[in-house]
Amino acid sequence: MNNIETANKYVPDYLVTPGEVLEDYLRYAGITQAILADRTGLSKKTINEIVKAKSAITAETALKFERTLGRPAHFWNNMERQYQEDKVRLAEPIEER
Repeated sequence: MNNIETANKYVPDYLVTPGEVLEDYLRYAGITQAILADRTGLSKKTINEIVKAKSAITAETALKFERTLGRPAHFWNNMERQYQEDKVRLAEPIEER
């Protein structure tokens, strides 16, 4: 890889999970995971697994979050996509980054 490509390549050094953002959003909105589960029709286990980064936010879940939390589905989808991409980048050996 030449120097220009290396200079313009984003290499994360930490991850922020979509679940962390969701948890902050819920705290700010003053609602619990149980309330979100109730309003979206998802199980409490599913919400908790998203918060704990054990499950991904699917396109269907993003639409439910949009209807319930008011943030567009593309916000949740993009956050999940970026997280998955960054997770792969961080798993690469440093010389390949």
